Amino acid sequence: MDATETPAITATTTAPRQLFESSGVKALLDQLDAELIGLAPVKGRIRDIAALLLIDKLRQEQGLQSQPPSLHMSFTGNPGTGKTTVAMRMAEVLKQLGYVRKGHLVAVTRDDLVGQFIGHTAPKTKEVIKKAMGGVLFIDEAYYLYRPENERDYGQEAIEILLQVMENQRDDLVVILAGYKDRMETFFGSNPGMASRIAHHIDFPDYSEAELMQIAQLMLRRLNYSFDDGAASTFSRYVSLRRRQPHFANARSIRNALDRIRLRHATRLFGSDEALTRGQLCTLQAQDILASRVFHPAADAVQTEGARK
Repeated sequence: MDATETPAITATTTAPRQLFESSGVKALLDQLDAELIGLAPVKGRIRDIAALLLIDKLRQEQGLQSQPPSLHMSFTGNPGTGKTTVAMRMAEVLKQLGYVRKGHLVAVTRDDLVGQFIGHTAPKTKEVIKKAMGGVLFIDEAYYLYRPENERDYGQEAIEILLQVMENQRDDLVVILAGYKDRMETFFGSNPGMASRIAHHIDFPDYSEAELMQIAQLMLRRLNYSFDDGAASTFSRYVSLRRRQPHFANARSIRNALDRIRLRHATRLFGSDEALTRGQLCTLQAQDILASRVFHPAADAVQTEGARK
């Protein structure tokens, strides 16, 4: 066929739903649904992106004009809202659809990219990019790369290298920048080059108390633990109190709380002189939760004050 001829176009394509299932993307998104409670707006955006890529594949089959869409993203939200997990699944989706070669995730922070002396930043940044090629580079708290108050800061050098790679090698690397929403907006406002390369902005909402309880139950089931009736209602009170305290990190704080509850449960059982039943080994009780400092703010305040003296 002459190079100037239009490619032959077939009458029909693969059905989108059939391609959705046969590509493995449906299974990956179903897995995301199963492992993350809530986050309906986030999951909806990920499905929208998957749909865009699938239709792009069908257009290619028909010889239609097809240009790989820009896939660099910004994930904003508080800690513990599932940003890293969604980034991992996004990498797998891109691999299944042939948009990246490997489908792995490389998660880094400023310290992995920026050096402390002249000539150190470029090699560090390029080494990280080399590891991430063929997959997704996830930069958490990306705004720390830019520190305008320090004229000798080397973060800008890392940003410039990232900008070049995001533009010139976007067919083999997807960059996801993550962090608090207000700080990310400030970062993009100060770095228009970076802002112009981000095609998808996805905000991760905080979990509701009901969703946090579902997350706790899911985590416990995976570990073969459960709450008895008293423990379930007590932990619900714990969640309500803990959400109002500083440094609450959504699912991350729930996981940490369950680790401490399991520790108290183990300590309680360790003192037993009798053989333990399977039920005892698996069941958490209210007393394992009530020992938390969340229920004893006055005692915690006294301890804090004593530490200051």
